[in-house]
Amino acid sequence: MKAIVQERFGPPDVLRPADIESPEAGPGQVLVRIHAAALNPYDWHMLRGDPYVARLLGGVGLTRPKSRVAGIDAAGEVVAVGAGVDGLRPGDEVLGFCRGSFAEFACTTPDLLVAKPAGLTFEEAAAVPMAAVTALRGIRTVGRAEAGQRVLVNGAGGGIGTFAVQIAAALGAEVTGVCSTRNAELVRSLGAAHVVDYTREDFTDRGERYDLILDNVGGRPLGRLRRALAPRGTLVANGGGSPGHVFGAMGALLRVAAVGPFVRQRLRPILPAVPDGPVHQDLLAVTALVEAGRLVPVVDRTYPLSDTAAGVRHVEEGHARGKAVISVA
Repeated sequence: MKAIVQERFGPPDVLRPADIESPEAGPGQVLVRIHAAALNPYDWHMLRGDPYVARLLGGVGLTRPKSRVAGIDAAGEVVAVGAGVDGLRPGDEVLGFCRGSFAEFACTTPDLLVAKPAGLTFEEAAAVPMAAVTALRGIRTVGRAEAGQRVLVNGAGGGIGTFAVQIAAALGAEVTGVCSTRNAELVRSLGAAHVVDYTREDFTDRGERYDLILDNVGGRPLGRLRRALAPRGTLVANGGGSPGHVFGAMGALLRVAAVGPFVRQRLRPILPAVPDGPVHQDLLAVTALVEAGRLVPVVDRTYPLSDTAAGVRHVEEGHARGKAVISVA
């Protein structure tokens, strides 16, 4: 099969197309023909082995990548199922988490897949798993957003942010989106009642207080974020794209966790959703919102599999509008 492989840590240029052996579905596994795979900040962190502390924790690999083929978000068609798999059969169209999705085929487990909503293209469906589940957890599960609350989404024009604005609006919250000038109209169209253009003003200087802030950027000191939070409001910090080669996002998230127990405000760190825990119910929840017309994936750019390096480079620059997707089939 055709795949994008990496033999060492480094910039997107280390990625190269190759013909490698196709995987096979073992017991409890599902083989998926990948039609599209989304790009995430998670992917360039894995590509670079960055931050370094992640290498010591064992999830990335110490001196070379743990996985030769990167990618985790996918949409495609079930090709084969292994022994003991129920509920899926060849021909089913699915979306979910498939490690090694920058390839024509990848294996995963049935608990990481759900049926693809019929109204979505494969490219739109691939944009859903990590970003939408992270947004759902940030707004609903951890943030506990309710109707009538004032919710601010920092990074509202990005992959997680575009989903978070829609989820908060669907819950009946009054949403403020922080984004660039070029994304302002998009964010309004997704349900934001107010938009703050970060190129012109800092939302922490406006004197406004919010019941919930979902911070997808990680670029402001914790004290300034708390200043924009109601006295008993909730800050959900998701530093998925935060810079820093040693600790990266983990440093900022650890500070949030350390300060939280000593203040009245709820300070909660979250990490981008990856399939290291139960995600099936969250995938069902976001696809139900899609099918109800309450959640629409925003696809910024689509790249062919051979141009995966260019797609990763675009996401790493930090100004993607919605999601960037690799079209595989």
